[in-house]
Amino acid sequence: MRILSASDEKKNLPFAWVTIAAMATIFDLHTHSTASDGTTSPKELIQHAAEQGVDAVALTDHDTTEGLAEAAAAAQNLGVSFVPGVEISASWNRHVVHIVGLGIDPGCKQLQEGLATLRQFRNWRAEEMGRRLEKIGINDAFEGARAFSNGTLIGRCHFARFLVKHGHAESEKKVFQHFLTHGKPGYVPGKWAELEDAVAWILAAGGQAVIAHPARYPLTRTKLRRLLAEFADAGGVGLEVVSGSHNRDETFTMARHAQDFTLLASTGSDYHDPENPWRKLGRFQALPEICTPIWHDWDLPLTTRAISA
Repeated sequence: MRILSASDEKKNLPFAWVTIAAMATIFDLHTHSTASDGTTSPKELIQHAAEQGVDAVALTDHDTTEGLAEAAAAAQNLGVSFVPGVEISASWNRHVVHIVGLGIDPGCKQLQEGLATLRQFRNWRAEEMGRRLEKIGINDAFEGARAFSNGTLIGRCHFARFLVKHGHAESEKKVFQHFLTHGKPGYVPGKWAELEDAVAWILAAGGQAVIAHPARYPLTRTKLRRLLAEFADAGGVGLEVVSGSHNRDETFTMARHAQDFTLLASTGSDYHDPENPWRKLGRFQALPEICTPIWHDWDLPLTTRAISA
């Protein structure tokens, strides 16, 4: 991650942090926009972050960096510090895990080539999900899901929104339970990046790799600690200790794991939709005091420095 002086902002460098008037106190380093499966545009997301009093925000869309330029421009206009990011879908020990990259250079060829392979699989998976749902009498699911997306990256959330709208389930949660999880008619297994590759792409792009929402994975304590050890060995440096999907006990458990494996602690809402009452921008538990924040190594106070990917 490159460190710049405040004067460097005048050089029009891409995706620079915007200096703000006071030390940042709220870092929301995990959010989504319409570039992947969120419902607000990158510009609207930054505007909402400013309204919510978020001081620093990372846009971390799934397997794409398409929204970063729009978000960076909005952040500069609104005085919100911006961190260019991405959330990469990865496989580990037959489990799907998500790796957030923070402070990335979106122009990195290795990163973009890797993300392109994941998006290619996502496109095929979406078509296959549509075919499988058609077999149980749900027609035009692929086209319906695409209508809820940006047209280029179609995920399970888009299918869920389509199925709810057309009365196949009362909520998106019910859609996943009855249609889109393992053993259900619309489920298609993932073919994602290997953990080591996902971390390597982030490192090549000058970023810091963070395991997203670790308490969500169906892993025993032993397996989770194996994941953390292998992640750290691969060059990963952070753990999302505070997440919009973590309860208080899970937050403190993850803080202990971060301490044990000398991982920096990150915070993020995993924001997708303003209508979701549980994942609001910047609204989550405080980082436990035993943690070293991932922004601790971002060098100077925000009042005097900018960071560029």
